[in-house]
Amino acid sequence: MDTRLLELLVCPVTKGPLEYDRDKQELISRSARLAYPVRDDIPILLEAQARVLTDQELGL
Repeated sequence: MDTRLLELLVCPVTKGPLEYDRDKQELISRSARLAYPVRDDIPILLEAQARVLTDQELGL
């Protein structure tokens, strides 16, 4: 994922920052507790396509 693109993207739910998880190919929104998939280098920023993050995944 292009770092310049990542700087421009925000969580569609909270408008907060996103972190890229290269191993899982996901954009992480800690504030929304959601992980958005990245498919073929295209972020899918739809709440319906995101998965809910567990406390363990968030390091809580």
